[in-house]
Amino acid sequence: MADISTPFTVRDIKALDRTGGDTFTSVLLIRKLAERPTKTGNTFLAVELGDKTGSFTCNCFSDNPAYEFFKALKEGDIVRIEAKVDYYQSRLSPKLLRAEPLSQEQLAGSPLMANLVETAPEDADSLWLEFQGFIAGIGNAELRATMQALFEDIGDQFRIAPAAVSMHHAYRHGLLEHTVHMARACKALLLLYPEVHADLAMAGVLAHDTGKVIEYQGDLVPGKSRRGILQGHVVLGYQLVRKAGMKVKLSSELLERLEHIVLSHQGELEWGAAVIAATPEAVFVAKIDDLDAKMGMVQRLLRQAGENDEFSDRHLGLNSQLLLRPPGGNPSPAAASS
Repeated sequence: MADISTPFTVRDIKALDRTGGDTFTSVLLIRKLAERPTKTGNTFLAVELGDKTGSFTCNCFSDNPAYEFFKALKEGDIVRIEAKVDYYQSRLSPKLLRAEPLSQEQLAGSPLMANLVETAPEDADSLWLEFQGFIAGIGNAELRATMQALFEDIGDQFRIAPAAVSMHHAYRHGLLEHTVHMARACKALLLLYPEVHADLAMAGVLAHDTGKVIEYQGDLVPGKSRRGILQGHVVLGYQLVRKAGMKVKLSSELLERLEHIVLSHQGELEWGAAVIAATPEAVFVAKIDDLDAKMGMVQRLLRQAGENDEFSDRHLGLNSQLLLRPPGGNPSPAAASS
């Protein structure tokens, strides 16, 4: 039996015997809380609990005391649970034995608090320094000044914001990490595509997701703000870029093309793009964005994989399960460094 006096991380829990019914205690965040109907017309709560090493979902039916406990809480609250290892359809779904709420004040200064908040695996200060280098490397003075004006306004928020609520780079500093990864790819791939205006493409990469600093809110668990729901990050980013461009008197043609990159970077209308990419630079940025978003999903699934896991759960963004074991059975670089 697991030692119930020591809080387990989600990764620790996934390493426990799947069939032994081990009990464990853990301190976790409520990431998602959704009330859903059963086939018989009753309701149950789907409660996603997690920390920086991963997450799992517990289903609490209306005849279970845990139902009323979680119904009184909200996303972003912290709980200590005691539970028994159980799996449903090959997914970790522990049976709750006890649960109690904890406040941030109770965990202040504790390593348990730090373990709750998922952050980018790369050092945020180093990422920000590299990001500043990409701005300085833009040769066109007007575009460089536009990026400087833009990030003078939003830099503090941009450094810590997530890139999504759940899909990709959905953690603290995730937006910065995602954008730097895209800038690295942009710099490497520009050599292959001389048709693409290099400075405009790099500015588009750096600015494409800036609306997310307004779209998302929340400290421990990100959610959408009112403006995020009503306008979305594509429109919000367009507004931020237009404001910065007009402030530095960016030429009308470059401003129009930069705005177009932001408006089209989601790739498809059904994915949230305001328009379809219609310039070489916009096509280029949209494809790099999609590549890094998908690989960000892959990297996170590999980081959070349990040592006994062969496949991940089906990931909505990948539309598939991911094979977690590398060729030859050796640990992957991502898993080995976690």
